[in-house]
Amino acid sequence: IRFEPKLGVIRSWGKVDDRKNFLVIPDNMMNLELLEWAAKSKNGEKRFADVARSHADVTMKNHFRADGGTYHVLNYSQKDGRIQEIRRGQGASCFTAWSRGQSWAIYGYTMMYRETKNKAYLDFARKVSDYAINHPNMPEDGIPYWDYGAPGEERDTSAGSIMASALLELANYVSVEKGAMYRAFAIKQL
Repeated sequence: IRFEPKLGVIRSWGKVDDRKNFLVIPDNMMNLELLEWAAKSKNGEKRFADVARSHADVTMKNHFRADGGTYHVLNYSQKDGRIQEIRRGQGASCFTAWSRGQSWAIYGYTMMYRETKNKAYLDFARKVSDYAINHPNMPEDGIPYWDYGAPGEERDTSAGSIMASALLELANYVSVEKGAMYRAFAIKQL
């Protein structure tokens, strides 16, 4: 299994027995829905939900800057759990937000709120959504550049689609006013 209980996260890349690198990316947030579903299925095991929630919690703690922007790749030390390296992976640099990873975070935390009703996930979904929507480099039509730090370069319709899907759902969990804003932005993106 790619989940490491000591770290509380799911390994994204690399060999399962690699003791040097333990790479984690925000893309994993999209996979947690399957774990939540599996835990609720007829012969499901609660541990699948425990893994999803642990991964979401540790990712929320470590994978984002204070402003809500995401790092793409974190390399965890398997000895002490600290972040031993931030890698670019995708995106313009380690310190900008790759738009597709940001959108996966928006979707993932919205979905985790749906599945758990944990308000921390809802608050975080709002934070990462607001980062993207209000980013000074967000184009007028809402289809982000491939990286929020790379204005004028390629646009990422996949990031826009994932974000729109998440915002349409998130709109149902927040105040009427905030929900209307999320819905309008998603419709503009679509």
